[in-house]
Amino acid sequence: MNKYVFYIIFVAITITITSCKKDVVIIPNNNAPIYSEIPTILLENYVNRLYIDLIGREPLDDEMSSDVQFLRDNDVSIQSRDSLIFKLQFDTNFIPGDSSYKIAYFHRIYEMVKVRLIEGVSNSHIQTVMNTRYNRYVNDSLGGNMISAHENLIKYYRFKDVINSESEYYNSLINIKEMHKRMINNPIYDNINMNTFNFVNAAFDNLLFRFPTQYEFNNSYAMIEDEQPYTVLGSSGTNKEDFINIICNTREFYEGIIHWTYLTLLARVPTTTESDFLMNDFYISCDFLKLQRYVMQTDEYAHF
Repeated sequence: MNKYVFYIIFVAITITITSCKKDVVIIPNNNAPIYSEIPTILLENYVNRLYIDLIGREPLDDEMSSDVQFLRDNDVSIQSRDSLIFKLQFDTNFIPGDSSYKIAYFHRIYEMVKVRLIEGVSNSHIQTVMNTRYNRYVNDSLGGNMISAHENLIKYYRFKDVINSESEYYNSLINIKEMHKRMINNPIYDNINMNTFNFVNAAFDNLLFRFPTQYEFNNSYAMIEDEQPYTVLGSSGTNKEDFINIICNTREFYEGIIHWTYLTLLARVPTTTESDFLMNDFYISCDFLKLQRYVMQTDEYAHF
C-alpha cells in the first residue's frame, strides 16, 4: 500500500474515533448530601413530623432525644429512617397514653380514612345509629314486617363493618382497599351524598380524584338504580355492591391512594414517574404502610 494512502486512512480513523468520544459533563453544586452534618434542629423537626403524621401527637422529650440520637448514630441513612418509621407503625410495647405505637398508628389511619370519606364522623355517633338500626330490626321482626327488618339489619352490619375495620386492619384481616370499600358502603356515606346521582360522582371524585365520563356515569347510575347488567371501568355488575367492588379494584383506585398519600404527606400530587414506580409494588401488595414509609423517608418529606 502506498505510504501516503496509509497515512490518509490513519488520519481518517483517528478523527472518527476522537469525534465519537463524549465530553465529561460536570454539574456544579450537585454533591451528594452529607447526612451526618444535618443540623440537629432539622432532625428534631423530622422526628416531630413523623410522630404527628403517624400517631397524631408530638414526641415526648425522651422520645425526641432517643430518636434523634438513633438517626445521628446511623448517619441519618435511608435505612435508619425506615427503621424509625417502622417502629412507629408496628411497635407493640406499652406507651403511656397510647397503649402502643402500633395501636395509635392504626387508629390514626382509621380516623384519616373516615375524614376522607365520611367527614370524620365519631365512633360514638356510628355506635348510636347502629344501635338504633338494630332496635328497629328487632321491633320490625316482632311486628312481622320482615322486609323492613331485613333492611335495618343490613344497615346495622354496614355500620358495624365501619367500626370493625380499625381492629381488623390492625390485625391484618383486611387491607386499605377493604377499609375504603366499607367507608363508602354505609348509610352515613349515603346521607352525605344524598342520592345515586351524587353517590356515583362522589365515589369517582373521592377514590379516583376525577369525575366520571358521561358513559361511566350513565352505566354506573343504571347499574345501581335498575339492578341490571352494565359495564363500567372494564367490568360488569348488576347492583351497588358490584359497583363498589368494581371501582375499588381498578388500577385508578390504587393510583388514587398514592395520590392521596402524596397530598397528605407532601402537599402535592405525585409525578407520573413517581406514580408508575410505586404502582409496580402497591398494585400487587396493597401495602399502604410500605407506601407511607417510602414517602416519609425521602429528603423532600424530611426537608433535608
